[in-house]
Amino acid sequence: MTADLPATTARVQLLVKPGCHLCAEAEATVAQVCDARGEAWEAVDGAAHPALLERFADEVPVLFVDGVQRDFWRVDPARLARLLDAPRA
Repeated sequence: MTADLPATTARVQLLVKPGCHLCAEAEATVAQVCDARGEAWEAVDGAAHPALLERFADEVPVLFVDGVQRDFWRVDPARLARLLDAPRA
């Protein structure tokens, strides 16, 4: 599923919200996997994007790669690594 995410040069975006313990875990996982590959990523603060937060409220944190939703709640580091290592379409 694609989302109306804020424009960015980062290939990976993670929708998060304040006070979310799963978000903190997901950010650490995304940082570790992306940093190991030299891949840009960014956290998207749901508080600054209420329409996104409303749309994905039951799934936060939500991982997007190339604008496509790939994971939610818990980010699987092996899956993220495979997505980033795969050739781009």
